[in-house]
Amino acid sequence: MRRLRIGLAQINTTVGDFAGNIQKIVEAIAEARSLGVDLIIFSELAICGYPPEDLLLKPQFIEENLRSLDKIVAGSSGLTIVVGFVDAKGDIYNAAAVIHDGKLAGVYHKIYLPNYGVFDENRYFQAGSECPVYIIGGVGVGINICEDIWYEAGPATAQAYSGAEVIVNISASPYHFGRRNLMERMLGTRASDNVAIVAHNNLVGGQDELVFDGSSMVLDEKGQLMVRGKQFEEDLVVADVDVEAVFRTRLHDPRWRKGALLLEEQRWRGAKIVVSEVPAVAAKPPLPLRQPQVRSLPGEVYDALLLGTLDYVGKNRFEKVVIGLSGGIDSSLVAAIAVDALGCSNVVGVAMPSRYSSTASVSDAELLAHNLGIRLLTIPIEKAFQSYLQMLDKAFEGTEPNVAEENIQARIRGNILMALSNKFGWLVLTTGNKSETATGYTTLYGDMAGGFAVIKDVPKTLVYELTRYRNSLAGLELIPSTIIDKQPSAELKPDQRDTDTLLPYDRLDPVLTAYVEEDKSVEQIIAMGFDREVVERAAELVDKSEYKRRQAPPGIKITPRAFGRDRRLPITNWFKGW
Repeated sequence: MRRLRIGLAQINTTVGDFAGNIQKIVEAIAEARSLGVDLIIFSELAICGYPPEDLLLKPQFIEENLRSLDKIVAGSSGLTIVVGFVDAKGDIYNAAAVIHDGKLAGVYHKIYLPNYGVFDENRYFQAGSECPVYIIGGVGVGINICEDIWYEAGPATAQAYSGAEVIVNISASPYHFGRRNLMERMLGTRASDNVAIVAHNNLVGGQDELVFDGSSMVLDEKGQLMVRGKQFEEDLVVADVDVEAVFRTRLHDPRWRKGALLLEEQRWRGAKIVVSEVPAVAAKPPLPLRQPQVRSLPGEVYDALLLGTLDYVGKNRFEKVVIGLSGGIDSSLVAAIAVDALGCSNVVGVAMPSRYSSTASVSDAELLAHNLGIRLLTIPIEKAFQSYLQMLDKAFEGTEPNVAEENIQARIRGNILMALSNKFGWLVLTTGNKSETATGYTTLYGDMAGGFAVIKDVPKTLVYELTRYRNSLAGLELIPSTIIDKQPSAELKPDQRDTDTLLPYDRLDPVLTAYVEEDKSVEQIIAMGFDREVVERAAELVDKSEYKRRQAPPGIKITPRAFGRDRRLPITNWFKGW
């Protein structure tokens, strides 16, 4: 029987950390070798990290990446390796190196370069044009990269009809909720349509706004899941694949014979490259059973926020974070995430009460800090606020108090947090959610001031779900119910409520999803059953707040369409949907 032991090395790389990335690769190779792995696979651009963006325009970056590849080649004895890197052959390519027993056996260049959403690969790379099939241990293996496998008649099909029995796809596919199920369905379709085993290795880790969730997987020739990697964790996924089953299934599948007649029409028909003709005969150690836990919503989103926070803080060499604690649900959730990601000793809360802060909000912030075990600084802002009002007295003479006075308070708080950041080197985590960011219900240079926006892409209704989820893990009210149950308020004027300006969030969020994420028109949203005045008001707030969002700190993407990376509109814009 022809069998191949495949290892998917799901590692957390850092862009530009060549030494660190190589160390992880070398360690995974050593572990794979000890498990008798024949073919070990790493993720897309694993050597340099993903996405490198304009670092690709620096020749020295490309050169260091190539030197790093040489080091991996030198340590490849005894098995075959597929690893992502940047190839330079007159131009630069998003590439996969095929390495065997101390030699570079071949290079595949990514053919489909995504240029939508968070992707901008046409800006940097030349597209490949060849689909070789590599003979590894006597097995035909097709290798492609991320986007290549999404196309029904793409490189995977060309490789299968050219003799590939195993399709290897190395990927850096960012997380959003629902991505894992979508990916599994698509890969299952590719496997069954091409009657080939599919091994998909996805990156894991946080990189700026993006989180990669891993969830690497191997599917058999019928599209059935064989094994899956951990989600949001590094992992080495090892599976024994039965290549004879591919041959038997193809014999019994008349579609395969008819499909093979289309081979001549495939524009990427590639040569066969022999890497190793003889399968390994040495006895292999038994593999333990794998049962990685798969979370559903909202736990999956919570884990994404944890990993995104941990990696942004750690990879940017911060040790501690500071958060303004208002006694509200948003800041409470951010604080809980920070503690779970970084430990309570690395999180500092700051309460900054004003004349409008309720007694309950102050006590709620204190109780939260106690429950989380974090240090709480209390810095009242009344003196500074009074000084501002006196300073602006003549300039504001003859006007009624309005949002200007309200926002002074938020900006004082932002100033205090940034002062602490400058003094102690703490990273300021902002606490605004997606509903507020969408509608501009935030203060520029106030509550938007900071270095990282943990829940920037989390709608307010999901904030409540995540908070209850976190409490369910603790088995107690880690985040006090008084915080969860209170009416949301900025507390910048007497008796203020968010609903003074905005719709209740359970009515607002569906409208924002339709307008922002689905690009539905006002008329289409009204046709869904929403009141015209409500929809037009929401659309107007979204459109008018683009200038604020452009100045916001980066934050973790968890929805299919996040502000900044996915949704990019001009600030100066006379086209209004409302």
